[in-house]
Amino acid sequence: MPEPDTLDDFRRALTGAARALARDEALEIAFAEAGQTGEGRVPSPGRDLAPALVAEARGAADALALRHRYHDPRAHARRAPADLEARALYDALETARIEALGGRDFPGVKGNLSAHAEARVRVSPLMRARSPEEVPLEIAVGLLARQRLTGEAPSEAVARKLDLVRAQVEEKAGASLDALDAALGDQAAYADRVRRVLADLDFDLEDEEDGEAEEPEEGEDGEPPEDTGEGEDEDEDSDSAADAGDAEQRPEQDDGDDDGAAEMDEADLPPAGDDHDDSAQQPRQGRRPDWAEAPREGYKVFTEAHDEIVHAEELCDPEELDRLRAYLDGQVAGLAGIVTRLANRLQRKLMAQQARSWDFDQEEGLLDAARLARVVVSPTHSLSYKIERETEFKDTVVSLLIDNSGSMRGRPISIAAICADVLARTLERCGVKSEILGFTTRAWKGGLSREDWRAAGCPPQPGRLNDLRHIIYKKADEPYRHARRPLGLMMREGLLKENIDGEALVWAHQRLIARAEERRLLLVISDGAPVDDSTGSANSGAYLEQHLRHVIDWIETRSPVELAAIGIGHDVTRYYKRAVTIMDAEQLGGALMDQLAGLFDVEMR
Repeated sequence: MPEPDTLDDFRRALTGAARALARDEALEIAFAEAGQTGEGRVPSPGRDLAPALVAEARGAADALALRHRYHDPRAHARRAPADLEARALYDALETARIEALGGRDFPGVKGNLSAHAEARVRVSPLMRARSPEEVPLEIAVGLLARQRLTGEAPSEAVARKLDLVRAQVEEKAGASLDALDAALGDQAAYADRVRRVLADLDFDLEDEEDGEAEEPEEGEDGEPPEDTGEGEDEDEDSDSAADAGDAEQRPEQDDGDDDGAAEMDEADLPPAGDDHDDSAQQPRQGRRPDWAEAPREGYKVFTEAHDEIVHAEELCDPEELDRLRAYLDGQVAGLAGIVTRLANRLQRKLMAQQARSWDFDQEEGLLDAARLARVVVSPTHSLSYKIERETEFKDTVVSLLIDNSGSMRGRPISIAAICADVLARTLERCGVKSEILGFTTRAWKGGLSREDWRAAGCPPQPGRLNDLRHIIYKKADEPYRHARRPLGLMMREGLLKENIDGEALVWAHQRLIARAEERRLLLVISDGAPVDDSTGSANSGAYLEQHLRHVIDWIETRSPVELAAIGIGHDVTRYYKRAVTIMDAEQLGGALMDQLAGLFDVEMR
């Protein structure tokens, strides 16, 4: 069958094929631009219809159609475990069932599904894992099950990542994974076997067995109309899938774990406080340490209803932003040259790390021009060649988290803003992505959170008692020219209030951990300990400081994110292992560049 001549023809053909495969003439296919992702969306291959992108698009459409055909959301939900981590794995194994069944019934879609699976794994957290603890269990087990059910081995790169946990998974659940194939066409029986896999992997399902475990068996005996059908009645399948809507689309997120990372970046992630509500989080790493979860030891939040994550442009109109940026430029006119020279030093260091180098006096390779005389005099001399090699420079993203509290007002915040400005330009020249974030509160002394607490009768030990404001000045994927004006917002009178560092650190860490880059650096600029009068007065005096220490220890000892800090006027070395304290705000430029240069040191790893 010849390729469609145009992108529109291709989309129409793909939609028609998906409707035929799903047995639903009303099925709609939503297309995303090439490289983008979205729940239930098919990536568009672009106008040039590159063969690899065409195969991925066909695979994504086929996967969507097969889910519509073979998957009963109600039957799936009846046997789904309540634990979020177990649910993620349960969903991933259901995806493996659907695609394996589709590949057996329709051999023509098998190659498309393989291309789709390879594409979603390629940008998933699995490919960033460097140790067993970092391997997302639901992705790894889903791939091992897919290999058993389809007979297709993963690529070499994926297999190397799976080898980090393969022995452990096979030892515990190898037999139960082998048993999945026998129930491939029966969704209810397959779900029971999936729960056996979960139990073998040490998920605790005992509390659920007393309740909903018997429900499918009672349904089979009594055959109530609303519970019949395990995906065999195609018309009922279509209706149930349509009725379920977005509520049952969460399992499809495991069809492409990259969706989770991209969606978090697009939505700029929920407030850090949302980590305390497991129902708001899509599980990502099974039984391993979940980098999307903050440490909760002794810390709670009274209410998150008034917290906000906001882009800088949303806090004032364009004219005011222009005025604030002009004011910032005037404040740092004398300092910009010094910081720029420091930035040039950093740029030279980064470019040197990325530069190629040569190994001389080799027996083979390129002829070394400096040895031409020796070649003429002694043609048989074997050490007259050189070999070019590249210094390893890992794909990197840098996040700069700036304290926007009231104590930073004046010279410190001006210098922090211009340093962020110069840093973003420098890193962009070097091909390193960067984002700039700020944190403060929406009000002094508690704001609406404190009013809610009073209305509730002032219960003791309420936890964090203020409205968070986390500000995005520049996204990692955003070019510097778009972020230059928003940085002026730091000069706005009334923006800088109180600072709750622990949750801000978790928020910045969440954003970094969702990135696909191999190396992630987090640099904090603060002027001391967290301060919030409302929280401090209603809890113990060191409440916020203790939480900050827990968060820092959690990142420094368990997370792949590399953390460093600069304290202005206050000693932050008592919190951070890698930190420097400056007493004069004008030292910030040099300290910032030095800290970043230290983080980029190859030997540091």
